[in-house]
Amino acid sequence: MKLTPEDARYAASVFNDYFGKIEDIAEYNRGIKLERIADMAYTLPGMGPEEDFFTDFDMHPSEMNFTVDSMPMDAFHQYLEITTSAPVEKSIPGKQLNKIVRETNTGKIVGMIRFGSPTINSRPRNQLLGKPLDTMSPEVMKRFNDSVIMGFAIVPAQPFGFNYLGGKLLAAICCSHEIREELNKKYDTNICMFETTSLYGSTKALSQYDGMKPMLRFSGLTDSKFLPLINDGISRNLNTWFEDKMGEPLVPVDASSRKLKAQTKMVSIIKSSLRGEEGYDEFCQTLEHALGLTQQKRSFYSHFGYENVVPYLNMETDTLVKKENYDRFYLDNQIDWWKRQATKRYNKLKEQNGIRTVLETWNTKTDIDIIR
Repeated sequence: MKLTPEDARYAASVFNDYFGKIEDIAEYNRGIKLERIADMAYTLPGMGPEEDFFTDFDMHPSEMNFTVDSMPMDAFHQYLEITTSAPVEKSIPGKQLNKIVRETNTGKIVGMIRFGSPTINSRPRNQLLGKPLDTMSPEVMKRFNDSVIMGFAIVPAQPFGFNYLGGKLLAAICCSHEIREELNKKYDTNICMFETTSLYGSTKALSQYDGMKPMLRFSGLTDSKFLPLINDGISRNLNTWFEDKMGEPLVPVDASSRKLKAQTKMVSIIKSSLRGEEGYDEFCQTLEHALGLTQQKRSFYSHFGYENVVPYLNMETDTLVKKENYDRFYLDNQIDWWKRQATKRYNKLKEQNGIRTVLETWNTKTDIDIIR
């Protein structure tokens, strides 16, 4: 499809106006977050969804125990949306497993975990495997899809995360054999690798996944080549405008990641329609600015205590070999490790009178530190 220059300039102006007002990725995320919170209709139990989060900050981590529970997507999405700094997409392609972690003495939620199929392209993983995944044979691609899972959201309630290293607790749970076995049962797979990325990459000096060897290991920085999505309301209006011009949907109605694919199609149509016309250079400058908002992310991986995961993924062997520390990855042992780390953190904050006690959720506060 090709638009008239006038129509193309109008569509480009939507992108120009939106991204031209945004200075950094924190501002971008905050704007989308507050818009979605304003539109959210709560369906969770209690006085409000925030009432279900952990607030007993006099409790010592050594006294805590946890359950890892499943939850219907609608409720899970609301808990995640009011807690995480990043915009939350309701659907993700491929495998999916959502988990709520509760402290059993209080019955309160301390965090949420969302698993999904890994992205196809990842520079740190390409280096780990020896070459890009999309250049490998269909047999190796299938082995990879049956063996690797990704943590899309690993989000502690705040200030549980700050006071008790809650992000490390959730990440340790992600690397547990119990999670691996549940995924294997649900999808008839043989999971042997977990991977995730830090939300803001090198923007902060530290990540919640640092200091977690051997459970999680740093593998490098991802590339940063994806255009941020324009916000929900503007995106829907522009999508409708394009479909009226085209007489058909931008992407198939059953396509995964429809918003991303639709925006990519819009950008392609605008660029091809404006090339050589007034407004083309301004639109390209807007795209460069928008790309500059994104950050490289720190990438981390776990092999669940197996020693030959890379040869297994590359189909150089069909047998996984356990390391001596394989049992360390069982959930009870992971939680024991967290208790030792959390005790040091909590005791130090106590000594410094630094324990935070104010619950931070987006539906009750708008001055949250966006990077956390």
